Amino acid sequence: MATKVILDVDTGTDDAVALMLAALHPDIDLIAATSVSGNVPLPITTENTLRVFDHIGLNVPVYAGAAAPLVRADFPVPRDQPMPGKTNVHGTYLDIPPATSKAQGTSAIEFLIETYRATTDEIVLVPVGPLTNIAAALIAEPRLVNLIPRIIIMGGAHDTGNRTATAEFNIWADPEAARVVFASGIENVTLVPLDATHKALVSLADCEALRALGTPAATATATFVERRIRGYDEGQPMSRLGAAPVHDALCIAAVVDPSIITTRELFVDVETHGELTVGMTVIDVASRLKREPNAHVAFDADERRFVDMLLRCFAAAH
Repeated sequence: MATKVILDVDTGTDDAVALMLAALHPDIDLIAATSVSGNVPLPITTENTLRVFDHIGLNVPVYAGAAAPLVRADFPVPRDQPMPGKTNVHGTYLDIPPATSKAQGTSAIEFLIETYRATTDEIVLVPVGPLTNIAAALIAEPRLVNLIPRIIIMGGAHDTGNRTATAEFNIWADPEAARVVFASGIENVTLVPLDATHKALVSLADCEALRALGTPAATATATFVERRIRGYDEGQPMSRLGAAPVHDALCIAAVVDPSIITTRELFVDVETHGELTVGMTVIDVASRLKREPNAHVAFDADERRFVDMLLRCFAAAH
């Protein structure tokens, strides 16, 4: 039986690949996508999400969520801008045709609350952007802690940040929301930080193989990942040349095959203060805090199995 999933996104290039993998993989039943402000402002993340589903010809409901962080009135500002002459790995609008479909009238936060209240099925929640929608829903309906059976989060970093020296963008963009989620008491939490996503890179050769498949999902993925590779080659020392991480899609791969990532049970918290450390995920690898683990944290991933999953899934997506 396919695993039911809700995917919470701030759609740029890697979210787009995650959306296509979730929508097209036979082992996933994508119930809906919820959008949040993050990589780009909310109207663009919502439009990009709709574009993806229109491009692959699937009607998946999209619910627009939070346009600003939980506490910080206007953060992150200024948003990341590429250096002159450099490639922004996300850009603004995705390089596929504008959407003809429309978002649902219900807000993402209301949708999450009502869906988990009403369902008798297990629905895995996969947030791959800032955690604002999830935290807002938990605050509005504390019983969600016991109604969400599993949550897989793309965010955070232990070794090296990508927004500051210590912080990964999704957590940094709304650290208070992230702290709410990790402190909530949801029992089955998996965190997929940069440490794992940078172990599963997609290369230019992989993009050639994807493009050769000729399906809408495969060719779009090749276009998105080639943009990511240009950006990483120009200024991201964490990646090898000619390859880039597709962070969010790895979380969907882990829904299909949990063994594609290697995790440890650890205590995780988020720094919400500190001039140099705001947004840092505090991952207690040595149990210094003497706190019970609250997450399965991924530190490794199987690159070849991840790429092969993309190729297999998108080859069949005619």
